[in-house]
Amino acid sequence: MKKIAGFVLSVAALAMATPAAAQFQKPEDAVKYRQSAFTIMGNHMGRVGAMVMGRVPFDAKAAQDSTRVLALVSTLPGQTFTANTESVQGSKALPAIWKEQDKFKAGYDKMVAEVAKLDAAAKTGNLDAIKTAFGDVGGTCKACHDS
Repeated sequence: MKKIAGFVLSVAALAMATPAAAQFQKPEDAVKYRQSAFTIMGNHMGRVGAMVMGRVPFDAKAAQDSTRVLALVSTLPGQTFTANTESVQGSKALPAIWKEQDKFKAGYDKMVAEVAKLDAAAKTGNLDAIKTAFGDVGGTCKACHDS
């Protein structure tokens, strides 16, 4: 049952994500969408991070639930970094994203891949594996934000 639910969730997310770029009526809508996705990601990274850092007791199921959300949501914002969103008021995206699109895409793709590894680590229930993978995800986030 768990696998079926995960499959259905994945198919639904892909169905929604594929046409997402085309569905934004205004550039502001794309920016709100990506900011919302990053907010969700930040919340779930925070939940896992609290366990990794020992601030809350480790709960394998809670970690798995959060990393499953992360794996899904991490794939969504990439398509919203379109040229027409570069100068939207309230966007925190740096001009380097558009000046170095290949570098940005490589960093984004690496983040998505590392999140998938974190999700796989969480499925093992091994806190040490989760700690390692969590650090790798954080490293990709930091690398992009630093540059």
